[in-house]
Amino acid sequence: MDDSRYLECLAADYGDLRDAAAAVELTVPVPTCPGWTMGDLVFHVAEVYLHKVTVMRTGEWPKQWPPPDAEHAAKLPLLGRAYGELIAEFSARRPTDPAPTWYDPDQTVAFWIRRMAQETAVHRIDAELAAGLPVTPVPDDLALDGVDEVLKRFLGYDTEDLDQLEGGHLARDGQDTITVLAGQTAWTVRPAPQEVVVDDGAADNPRVVIQAAPDPMLRWLWGRADDDAVRLSGDPAWAAYLRRMLVAATQ
Repeated sequence: MDDSRYLECLAADYGDLRDAAAAVELTVPVPTCPGWTMGDLVFHVAEVYLHKVTVMRTGEWPKQWPPPDAEHAAKLPLLGRAYGELIAEFSARRPTDPAPTWYDPDQTVAFWIRRMAQETAVHRIDAELAAGLPVTPVPDDLALDGVDEVLKRFLGYDTEDLDQLEGGHLARDGQDTITVLAGQTAWTVRPAPQEVVVDDGAADNPRVVIQAAPDPMLRWLWGRADDDAVRLSGDPAWAAYLRRMLVAATQ
């Protein structure tokens, strides 16, 4: 996906998220984010947007976050202001311009354009579920990109939280594999307690093949869909293992 397409998706999902939040009381619970209300979800998205604005403007991680004025602001107006500032910041910069990120191989504005598009898509789903609205499918191109991102840039990169994985590790030596198949696009996940390697393409003789169309696969990987959203071939314990690793890597 190119940056203009990410921004197009970001705009659509932001609008749907805002509309879902405005359709109900901000006190309604968010079923996919236990303990959160709609107001908490709206504030979270707003402060994430503002955080990225600050990072791009200053070139460094803010020492205090969130700022006090944001914590006490009315939530829906704060969301609108934050989105406006985010888009203005993206418009003022080139995707190749430098910007600090948590992903060492990519320290550019483009990283945040992609990340904010994917962040907003997932939380738009949360908002629609909380509002009792039909969930808008994630377009195939964005969903496939999101599957790639969560597998490679979260699970395959940030393994710090896998040492004490809840439920323990099934893999021991990095030889076992899991195939994720979204539509016609496949990834091989090769887990081990200290490292998870993610490659393009399907594995030979994986422990399990997890298959779905792009939208339900993205939702399942992010915990926004139940197990009936995917089809399994092989040992279901290894599909559950993948989900446990993803929970640790994305928390």
